[in-house]
Amino acid sequence: MPTRKIKAAIIGSGNIGTDLMIKILRHGRHVELAVMVGIDPQSEGLARAARLGVATTHEGVEGLTRLPAFADIELVFDATSAAAHVANDRFLREIKPDVRMVDLTPAAIGPYCVPVVNGDSSLDAKNVNMVTCGGQATIPIVAAVSRVAKARYAEIVASISSRSAGPGTRANIDEFTETTSRAIQTVGGAERGKAIIVLNPAEPPLMMRDTVYVLSEPASEAQIAASVEEMVAAVQRYVPGYRLKQAVQFDPVQDLNVPGIGRISGLKTTVLLEVEGAAHYLPAYAGNLDIMTSAALSTAERIAQRMAECTAAAI
Repeated sequence: MPTRKIKAAIIGSGNIGTDLMIKILRHGRHVELAVMVGIDPQSEGLARAARLGVATTHEGVEGLTRLPAFADIELVFDATSAAAHVANDRFLREIKPDVRMVDLTPAAIGPYCVPVVNGDSSLDAKNVNMVTCGGQATIPIVAAVSRVAKARYAEIVASISSRSAGPGTRANIDEFTETTSRAIQTVGGAERGKAIIVLNPAEPPLMMRDTVYVLSEPASEAQIAASVEEMVAAVQRYVPGYRLKQAVQFDPVQDLNVPGIGRISGLKTTVLLEVEGAAHYLPAYAGNLDIMTSAALSTAERIAQRMAECTAAAI
């Protein structure tokens, strides 16, 4: 017997929310989109949702709670901003304490989730944070190195096209660096982490590029390279455009002074990545947004399946 679908709403009718909507409508197996929520009555995302038969409101989370469909909503994606998510979570939880939230902002109210690294650890959390686009792209690589050798320090540089950075992304630059840096440590396993984001104004727009540096204790280069390649293949299962730009690079490190840690000797692993978007709604160069929506849907599908199984077991 097939499990029931969990009905969901998306808050945020911008680029990320609209791309997520199309992914759910096309590929949702355990999640069914019931409502798209925005604050601009002229929003293209709301208009598209209405054309696709999804209920809409331009009155934010308050408007969501007034819709008849709200009674059946069990899961809510938030694709707004860090500050807005804090308010949205608080408001909805007063009305539906058990509502599940998948947070696509850097607010980090709930535990960090990177599907291929710790996706199963947050299935029962009421609020799951998807870190950032840079985090989704690079933390799997840090984790791949960490499972072979102790990672003393990891630094990531995420370069995205200026065209793919909307108002929400630009408003959350500080939260991006802070949230990603913390997640590099708590999820990726590095003793210390640092994140840098670059908005590239090049024309034509460039695809998302990420550089990952990991300073670890001495280890087998072959084992690390194999671990990285295995992790890349795992991410590709839900982000097909995720790939290595070239072979993993290694350099010995002798007595390097790292702020906050001290002097390190060991191995530096450098991984160069490119993320091409699936172009469901956004252009292919917007891999930064595609990896966020893909990771969010992958996580929500596992949460929804878990919820449906628990309900079936209780009957």
